Amino acid sequence: MGIAEQITSQAGRAGLAGLLADPRSAVVGLDFDGTLAPIVADPAQARAHPGVVTALTALAPLVGSVVIVTGRPAATAAAYGGFAATPGLEHLTVLGHYGAERWDASTGAVTAAPPPPGVAAVRGELPLLLAESAAAEGIWVEDKERALAVHTRRTADPDGELARLRAPLVELARRHGLVVEPGRMVLELRPPGVDKGVALHRFLAERDAGPVLFAGDDLGDLAAYEEVSRRRKQGRPGLLVCSGPVTGEPPVRELADRADLVVAGPAGVVDLLDELAHMLR
Repeated sequence: MGIAEQITSQAGRAGLAGLLADPRSAVVGLDFDGTLAPIVADPAQARAHPGVVTALTALAPLVGSVVIVTGRPAATAAAYGGFAATPGLEHLTVLGHYGAERWDASTGAVTAAPPPPGVAAVRGELPLLLAESAAAEGIWVEDKERALAVHTRRTADPDGELARLRAPLVELARRHGLVVEPGRMVLELRPPGVDKGVALHRFLAERDAGPVLFAGDDLGDLAAYEEVSRRRKQGRPGLLVCSGPVTGEPPVRELADRADLVVAGPAGVVDLLDELAHMLR
């Protein structure tokens, strides 16, 4: 079954039609972890699905822009994705730390604002707070430089431990001017007013973009969904894609309920990108 037959909403079908009719102004926006790269227990071991680079090099020359929007450092996502110095991806952009960092494939350079001071303060206090948890041995902290992500995936009760940690982490973040963003078995402490919707909005405004496709897999992608939905209310086509897990877990309900198309994880995203490239040739 092709893309068009799998899309479940009229707005989504209009989004696909708009992209096919005006690809040169279109933007393809993609999350990284869970969308281009399979979710793994250790985020440092994450790598893009083997078909991602081939699919993107086929699609990128046919559309206006391809942008990766991620909570990771921009250079890390570029390295883990295999995007650097890849022919056909010269115009790809990675917006890291929810837009606080930017990596452009054309130069390989990262531009960024100074890190917020609250992150350093939380980094110093977080070990003591987590040591007080009964499941401390299974909790893992991912230091994203501009944010700190507390993962509970390795604990015996990931959801229960996430619930127990939420209140103390929210209080810790509040004292240092940060906010807590929940995800699948993770709570991320980061500066307020920074999200994928803001990052995507600014990127689209730079280009006076036309149709937009955005694919994500977790709660942090809802802000980008909101941006595409806002544009659709203004009459600009958009297509929302949910990358569902392939581990037997259901997709994140909030995304799946709003998506026009649900695909089977990064492999499904690769198939989608391949089919789009074929349709645009």
